[in-house]
Amino acid sequence: MTTETNTNTKVQTKLALEDVFSSRGRVRILKLLAELGELNISAISRSINLNHSAVKGHLKFLTDVGLIKEKRFGRILIYQFQDDNILAHSLKQLFKIWGEN
Repeated sequence: MTTETNTNTKVQTKLALEDVFSSRGRVRILKLLAELGELNISAISRSINLNHSAVKGHLKFLTDVGLIKEKRFGRILIYQFQDDNILAHSLKQLFKIWGEN
């Protein structure tokens, strides 16, 4: 039973990773946040040329899976990498290394 649970967990993690990289918009958002640190949704939307609702959906997904976090300043939400998540930290490093080449 434990093995089955571990297998299901591994499959779920693999699917989440595939979901992250299956969208060009998500990858562009992650790359932008890796380069610039933290941004609000309007700045992200302008920088990657995606409409507000598409960016909002991608940010919700990335927040739900724990790769990014949001900070609230009144009505403004600021998004940044969730650096205490090892996968998010690894992705951030990947984008930095990839950008150097």
